[in-house]
Parts: sequence; C-alpha cells; structure tokens
Amino acid sequence: MAELRIAGVHKAYGRVQALSGVDLGVRSGALVAVLGPSGSGKTTLLRCIAGFEAPDAGEIRIDGRRVATSDASVPPERRRIAVVPQEGALFPHLSVLGNVAYGLGRAARRAGRAAAVLELVGLAGFEERMPHHLSGGQQQRVAVARALAPRPPVVLLDEPFNALDAALRAEVRRDVWQALHADGATAVLVTHDQAEALSMAAEVAVMRDGRIVQSGPPELLYGSPADPWVAGFVGEAVWLPGVMDGDQARTPLGTVGLTRLEGGAPTGPTRVLLRPEQITLASPGTAGAVAATVVRRDFYGHDAVLALRLSDGTLVAARVFDPAARPPAVGDEVALRVRGTARSFPAGGRPGDRARPSSTDG
Repeated sequence: MAELRIAGVHKAYGRVQALSGVDLGVRSGALVAVLGPSGSGKTTLLRCIAGFEAPDAGEIRIDGRRVATSDASVPPERRRIAVVPQEGALFPHLSVLGNVAYGLGRAARRAGRAAAVLELVGLAGFEERMPHHLSGGQQQRVAVARALAPRPPVVLLDEPFNALDAALRAEVRRDVWQALHADGATAVLVTHDQAEALSMAAEVAVMRDGRIVQSGPPELLYGSPADPWVAGFVGEAVWLPGVMDGDQARTPLGTVGLTRLEGGAPTGPTRVLLRPEQITLASPGTAGAVAATVVRRDFYGHDAVLALRLSDGTLVAARVFDPAARPPAVGDEVALRVRGTARSFPAGGRPGDRARPSSTDG
C-alpha cells in the first residue's frame, strides 16, 4: 500500500494539451476512479503515473518518493506499479497459476502468494486452466490477480471491464473491488462508465479537457455537481426553468426547495436540477401535484423511467421504483410531485458555469 500524489501535472502532444495542471491525491489503500469522456486526458494521466509518459510540468509522488517531474522520471519497471489493461493480456502459453506467479520471487512462490490472490478473485481451483479455456470475466480476474501478486504500491486499472457484457461487467467489477479491498491495494480506476465509477470508488475525480473539474465522494458528485456539465455527465439530469425566491424556486413542477445557499438567498431566473428519482407519482387530486401525460415508458424490471409532458409542454423524466405495480402506459394522465431539494444553476449558463455555492461544496 502507498499514497499517490499528483501535483500540477501538464502534458502536451504538439499543440494538443492533454493534461492541464492536474492535481489528485489517492490515500493508501483507497480506490479512486478517474471518470471522463474520450479525449478528456484520463488515459494520458494513467500513462504518466505508470511511467509510460513523462510530464511536461508538475510532479508525481508514491509514498512521498518523487517518481516523475519534467526533469527526471523513474523508469516504469522501478516504480513497481501494476497495470490492468482493457484486455487481460494473459500469456497464452502459461496456465492461470503460471500467469499469476510470473514475476514473483522464489519466496513468494513458496509462500503460495499466487494461489492466495486467485482465491481473492474467486478463482481457487482454476490454477491449471489455460487462458483460452476461460471466459472473458475469468480472464480479467486472472489479470487482476497477476497485478496484485507482487504487492505493488499502486494498481492502475485501465477500463478493464469494457469488453464484458452488462450483466457480467457488474459481477466482475464487484469481485475485483472485493479483491482490491481485501488485499489493501491502492488503486486508480480509469473509466468513462458513470455507474462503474460511482459504485466502485471511494472518491471520483471527473475530468474534462485535461483538467479535474470536480472530485470527491460519489454522493457529493451526484448530489452537488460543480457545474451543469458534471451534473449531466455523472447521472441523468432533469432541467427546469425557475424563478428563485429565497430558498425555493417556482418551476413548471411547482415550487421546489433548493439546497441551502451560503451568503444569502438570491432572487431571479435560474436553472433547476432534479434527478429522475426525485419526481414521483402522486394520487390524483393531491395538493400541490402537477398533471402530466406519459409520452414514453422504458421498463427495466427493477424500475421504469417515464418521459412525461407537462401542460406547458415541458418534458421531464421520472424513475418509478415499484416493480410490483404496473407503471403507467403511454398516453396515461398522471400527477407528479417533487421529493427532496433541487440544485440551482445560473439561468442560461454554459456547460462549464459553476453552480451557486451550497453547504455541500468542498
């Protein structure tokens, strides 16, 4: 286990600025997800941590030891950082045990370290299997076991679940998280999958255009996004025009409370952010409920997402959680209410505009 510190890292490829002053800290034994769209710089950041690229400015430290600056860089093999790539990249001529034990010293082999990490990833009993006899999910588990075997100070996971189907991806990432946690590994997960980042990581760093625009616990990013772009990227967003009046706003869904504001309560036009699960169905005639018509229904078994049109033409989405009840059908008239408080952003703001400050901002 080791603490990872990245300070002011810049990296350019010709005129393309891949990283622009990245700061990130990963405490010992923690898993941090770097989340961002393609081209945001997350893979370049991973390559700088691993030692495959040297930063143009800034520094990277592992357990206080400086491993990269613009002037000097410790070679990858001397950093002892393990990388789990998108494809497992197993040695096809070696058994599962041979793959995991590759690179271990005699003492670690005699101590049964390879078998121990295979048990961590749920593959005890697979030692003699060959890679081509394994499923994609099993191959990724072997890749994680091989990364953990030499007890590296940091494990880097480069979108390791991309090639798996949706159901298997959820199962494998859960098992991998448990293995990393059980082994006390310090890990960085690079991904563009919001569900993956929010479900696995203790902290999430959101990247855009080579910068970390917000970082913190998953609950903070989802509940108090720094700007409209982050709000839309880390989850489904319902945007409503509103007029602020103290700690609430008048919207097409009625008057909604706002996250407590610092420095007084401004008035005037605003953009209101709600999540689909905050918009709930109410009994007809419920005081304060707003009428709407169902225009689309996406049923997922454990829940359903309804697209609804309000009387003024505004479209909103609501997530319905009761699997025992039949969700309303297209064309049905329903009543809606808002649960909880909303987040306020400047009216007409661009994607990078900041949210109005709240008590949850870090």
